[in-house]
Amino acid sequence: MFGRRAPLPVFPPGALLVGGAARDWLRGVPAKDFDWAVPDPAGAAQGLARVSGGAAFPLDAERGYWRVSAPGGVQHDLVPLPVDVTADLLRRDFTVNALGVWADGRVLDPAGGRADLRSRRLRMVSRENLRADPLRAWRAARFEGTLGFRLEVETEAAVREVAVDLGAGLLPMPAWERVRDELHALLGSEGAARGVARLEELGLLVLTVPELREGLGVAQGGFHHLDVFGHSLEALHQLLARRPDAPLTLRWAALLHDVGKARTRAVDPVTGRVSFHGHERVGAELSAGILTRLKLPGDEVRRVSALVGAHMLPLPANEREARRFVHRRRELLPDLLSLMLADREAARGPASSEASRRTYARGFERVLAALEEQPSAPPPLLGGQEIMALLGVPPGPRVGMAARALAEAAALGEVTTPDGARAFVRDWADGNPTT
Repeated sequence: MFGRRAPLPVFPPGALLVGGAARDWLRGVPAKDFDWAVPDPAGAAQGLARVSGGAAFPLDAERGYWRVSAPGGVQHDLVPLPVDVTADLLRRDFTVNALGVWADGRVLDPAGGRADLRSRRLRMVSRENLRADPLRAWRAARFEGTLGFRLEVETEAAVREVAVDLGAGLLPMPAWERVRDELHALLGSEGAARGVARLEELGLLVLTVPELREGLGVAQGGFHHLDVFGHSLEALHQLLARRPDAPLTLRWAALLHDVGKARTRAVDPVTGRVSFHGHERVGAELSAGILTRLKLPGDEVRRVSALVGAHMLPLPANEREARRFVHRRRELLPDLLSLMLADREAARGPASSEASRRTYARGFERVLAALEEQPSAPPPLLGGQEIMALLGVPPGPRVGMAARALAEAAALGEVTTPDGARAFVRDWADGNPTT
């Protein structure tokens, strides 16, 4: 019907395969996440765990919800088989998800989902279903981006209504964790930039990352041919064109790298020149706030913020500067280079030229060569105790300063032996007196 169907998975006794896995089977797309409605969720979960070599555990023992985590990232969620299967399917979000498949291949399709699959059309089961769980508005944008479907007219209108009513406080805002998960599914797709643009068109971006919208209509000039918002989307597109496997933190950094520009824009009253001084610092702070609000883990928040804060660093003009660049930003590499290149390739304004692109490329080559020459930091030449003895001070900030200076000198190849390190620390102390 839609191409070669994938083989049906092993069904638990009396089970109905529902939702996305049923949809993907009809599309001929292998699935890793399986949703089952079964007469006995606990028993079926234990059976699946034995067959797959996975682990079964209850998600909600009171309601009989179970999950099996199997090797290879495969996951099975099991819920009790409803008395009225058709009514249960008709409570779902979109027709392409309101499908069920029995073990013998028979398909339950009470909402006409198979026709919508053929037409690559995303159609709501009902307006009431969308409003019952407003997160389904974000899911609509996500499915457009990840499935390559298009919202039909009435469904798009209903999604826009949900967005308006959420903004007016007439519907409850979904938990940020759930919104984050939908955003991550969208950002993880190859059409992530188009997906973010679609969030804006549907009125959902203002509810999600309003700070990003501040770049709409903010002209830049110089190297730039797009407004700040358009440039941010283009940078994400350029990133994924070169690194389709980019991690989510890098995708976030590309999207948010100029989020501070609207708040730092200034125009010289004499020349009329537009500037955004300090936008990387403001952007780093805004990025941290945005991702904290979306409940990302702290280490991911810090990494994105650091990448945004560093994206305007000048590229080195010689090999020594390249080694220093690598030493000081090693933890951000190579992601920082990918972000900087995406930023540069997304900017093709009147100031951009072939000569400037060649200069930029040479800077990248120097950094990559230095990183290849020294992929990890050299081991410390002196321990903290010896540095304290050389300085004649107890543990404290001064010891850390000396250790960092020594580490950089070693990374630059200026110090290579313990004796040379001791001499360096003594010279450093003479040049950095405590008073």
